[in-house]
Amino acid sequence: MEAKLFCFLEIIGVGYKASTNPQGSTLYLKLGFSHEIRLQVTSAVRVFCFKPNLICRTGIDHQKVTQFAASIKSYKPPEVYKGKGIQYRNEILHKKRGKKK
Repeated sequence: MEAKLFCFLEIIGVGYKASTNPQGSTLYLKLGFSHEIRLQVTSAVRVFCFKPNLICRTGIDHQKVTQFAASIKSYKPPEVYKGKGIQYRNEILHKKRGKKK
């Protein structure tokens, strides 16, 4: 399978990690929950983890790659105060200010 679309997700937060099996068919996420999240990757998408906090998804079909990215991001969307969570590599987050004294 020749990849035409590359999409990157960053995991931001202490102790948040991602890993894959060598074939790239299963994605394992450690996001601060009591259990590890295990996702089966569809046949049209392949997943790689270059670092524990960087997920690369590749594929030919744009809709399937972005749909899988959205499902990964839904497990831990970016928090509005500190920015912890899963976000796209080129996404710009507008953080909220804390309480004024």
